[in-house]
Amino acid sequence: MDGVNKTLYIPLYGKAYVSKKDIILKDVTAEEIWEKEGFPLKGKAKSKWLAYSMGMRSAVFDGWLKMYMEQYPEAEVLHIGCGMDSRIYRVGAGKHQWYDVDFPEVIEERKRYYEEGENYHMIASDARNPMLLQDVPKGGQAIILLEGISMYLTPEELNGLFKTLAGHFEMAYLLMDCYTVMAAKASKYKNPINEVGVTTVYGVDDGNVPAENTGFTMIKEWDMTPESLVNQLKGSERMIFRKVFGGKFAKKLYRMYEYQK
Repeated sequence: MDGVNKTLYIPLYGKAYVSKKDIILKDVTAEEIWEKEGFPLKGKAKSKWLAYSMGMRSAVFDGWLKMYMEQYPEAEVLHIGCGMDSRIYRVGAGKHQWYDVDFPEVIEERKRYYEEGENYHMIASDARNPMLLQDVPKGGQAIILLEGISMYLTPEELNGLFKTLAGHFEMAYLLMDCYTVMAAKASKYKNPINEVGVTTVYGVDDGNVPAENTGFTMIKEWDMTPESLVNQLKGSERMIFRKVFGGKFAKKLYRMYEYQK
């Protein structure tokens, strides 16, 4: 795998870490995969603080997804940039058609641990490919997750992805996390992803911009470190995390936006 694809090990480790501690997110599959595949992360990539952040981010995405799956029982679920994530197990597809999407080499690795079924499908494709959704029924409703992927797309590529998605579905809700421009610039020198060879990323300062002229509209900003999750940390860890990773400074670096079409 190249550097960008190797970044999937960072959230995988984070989810396995918090799951073992029985806080924030229960993800037995992440624990099992990490145990077998444990990529040799080092430095900040293996920080407990980053692990807590990765666990919380995924927990927020899970809660958001469950909410819309209940509201729209016939909507298709798209997780673009799925990596080795086991959301399909944590949330469950139910009667929804669920599509996990990532680069071919990632999907090849993923198929060692996941099997397609009547309601679950894997798509091997670059998110920048206009033909990304050729195997997904056109029209209808969709619930779309862009978790940990926007920062690897140029502004033009991200806007193009929004256009591809908007053109394919009649109605859609989309949740995306992103770096700010300041964070993207700083990432060249100080970011856990540097540990796997990634130094070029992109940021979004105005959540409206990725959706411009696409059919999507930004409708809400979400908190990636809600108090209900931060409170699961103990003692000084809770205090430090709240101040450093869940405070105003953190918001200058990392945001989460919801869109509707």
